[in-house]
Order: sequence, then C-alpha cells, then structure tokens
Amino acid sequence: MINMAKPQIGDDEKQAVLEVLDSGIIAQGPRVKAFEEAFAQMCGTKYAIATTSGTTALHLAMLAHGIGNGDEVITSAFTFIASANSILFVGAKPVFVDIDPRTFNLDVSKIEKAISKNTKAILPVHLYGLSCDMTEIMKIAEKHGLAVIEDACQSHGAEYNGRKVGSFGTGTFSLYPTKNITSGEGGMITTNDPVVDEKCRVLRQHGMRKRYYHDELGYNFRMTDIHAAIGLAQLKKLEKFNAQRQSNAKFMSSNLKGVTPPFIPEGLSHVFHQYTVRVPAGKRDALRTYLNEKGIGSEVYYPVPIHQQTFYVNDLGYKDSLPETEKATLEVLSLPVHPALSSSDLEMIVSTVNEFMEKN
Repeated sequence: MINMAKPQIGDDEKQAVLEVLDSGIIAQGPRVKAFEEAFAQMCGTKYAIATTSGTTALHLAMLAHGIGNGDEVITSAFTFIASANSILFVGAKPVFVDIDPRTFNLDVSKIEKAISKNTKAILPVHLYGLSCDMTEIMKIAEKHGLAVIEDACQSHGAEYNGRKVGSFGTGTFSLYPTKNITSGEGGMITTNDPVVDEKCRVLRQHGMRKRYYHDELGYNFRMTDIHAAIGLAQLKKLEKFNAQRQSNAKFMSSNLKGVTPPFIPEGLSHVFHQYTVRVPAGKRDALRTYLNEKGIGSEVYYPVPIHQQTFYVNDLGYKDSLPETEKATLEVLSLPVHPALSSSDLEMIVSTVNEFMEKN
C-alpha cells in the first residue's frame, strides 16, 4: 500500500529522545528553548513559543491579541475545523469568506466586504502548503486596524515572495505526525511582537510570570523536552523534506492527465503538505475507490466545509453560502506526496490516475 503519509523518524530523533530521558529533564526545559530559537530562525521571526498542538497555538494567539466575546475573526471554511474552533474557544465569532478556486486559500477580494465594526482579526489559512496572498491581506489589515493570525499549520517553510509564512502576522504551526515535520505532537507560535510573545508564554503556563504566582487565568499548553528533541532533529531536515515533496509534486503535475494539478502563483514556494488535484464533478469518489483497489492511498481534505458542519449549523445557526468552497469539497482529492515515495511509487500513482481518467 502506498500510504498518504509516512513520518520520517530516524536514528537522529531516537537518539535525541534517549538523551532527554537520560538527562532527567523531561518537561519543558532546555530542548524546548533550543527548538523555539531554531524555529524562530527558520521563520525569520524574533520569537517562537512552543505549545502542545497547532490547536493550542491558535488558541493562545487569539488570547494574546485580546480577542474575546463579541469579536469577529475573518477566516476560511475550507480548512480543518481547529482554525475556526480556536475562534470559538475565546468567545468570538468566525466569519467565513469564500476561497479562490485556483489556490483554495482566502479570496482576498472578498475580505473587506466581510469586515464589520466587530471585526478584530483576519485568520488566513495557508492551505496544503501554499501561502495566502499576504501582500493584500496585510494591506487590508493595516487599513482597518486588524490583527493578522496566520494559520500556517500545514505550511512549514513555505514562502511568499521570499519571506516565510508565519512572519507576517502572528504565526501558528502544527507539529502533528503527518505534517512536513513533526515533534510527535505539538505546535508553535511565531511573532516579532514582544507583547504577544510574553502573553503567550504566561498563558501556556497557568498564568505564571513567577513560579506559583498566578497573575491571570492560564493553561497547561507546555511542550515537553521529549517532543522538542524530536522537533529539533526534524527541523534540521525540513529543507530536504520540502525539496523532496516539491520534486514529487513536479513529477506528478508534469505527468497527470484528466485532473487539474495544484496551482502555484508566481513568487510563491509551495511545500506540498498535501498534493491536491481537482477531479471533474462526479468522478472524484470513483477515482478514490479505484486508487484504493490498486493499493494507493488518497484523502479528501475536506469533504464538509466548516460552515456546513452539524455543530455550526444546528448549534450556531450558520447559513452561509460559499459557492467556491462548496464546489471544492466535491472535487478535491489529495494524492501521496511525502518524501518516502520511491520513483516506482510516483509512476504507479500517475499511471493509475491516468488509467482511470482515460476510461472515464
């Protein structure tokens, strides 16, 4: 079976974990600090704050920007639900904007129409490993005095005009096992703002600035040194991993027939957390079944947009109409692109897709 994802865990990661276990410092300690410093350097930011997951990174970023009851945050409904749920966690309301059908990211031309007197922030999601149009998003944010919280959970190392995602506003990353790099589980916040940095650090550790003195309501969102050790070893390989993903994607885009390969705007570096094609209406699910029969994994990210999820409709009363988002859910299909794929794997993926599309 050619799997959709295969975490690349080697001897470096194993040795790093053993060293932490031998050190006796297992909770948040020197490995976390080193990982934060290395991650900030990779992103080109002054600060990075390690957390327990991408979801908790988003949650802390909301709190650090003072987002709360009655506020609105503009984002995409075509993403993993954590992007919007993190807004709900602080009592704010997600306001959904439709996507650009070519990139699957926020359609920047629709953002200003969604701004109200209650809007506090824009949360662009760099989906599948491709940056949003950050020039336009930052212009809109500056014009209206809004915070920008980047959901870069799928885009480690992706670039917009030579600048890393996560360095424009407050960045948030996931280190889940299927991501381009992993710490086993974990997240990271990136920022150039010392106030945001300090707020996130206090909130992730029970509201403490001084041990056992709690200034405000906080959380236990601390990363362990075990996870950080894995993340540090992985971070050193990120450039190589991304280059292999890009090479695999280039091969598939050059050889696939009958489907629409990923679109990459000029000046952007796509790191292909997912290699997502569009399949003509009505053929996607049959193609997925065919691939499975041939031993090739595939996945639909995402079959139900957030504004149509049961909880959002029944409990929160969402009735949005997002035509491009809804159309994408019926046509997108992600194919394996991870660094462990062999040349024969790639050839099999391409030939199987082409075989199906030629017959159908």
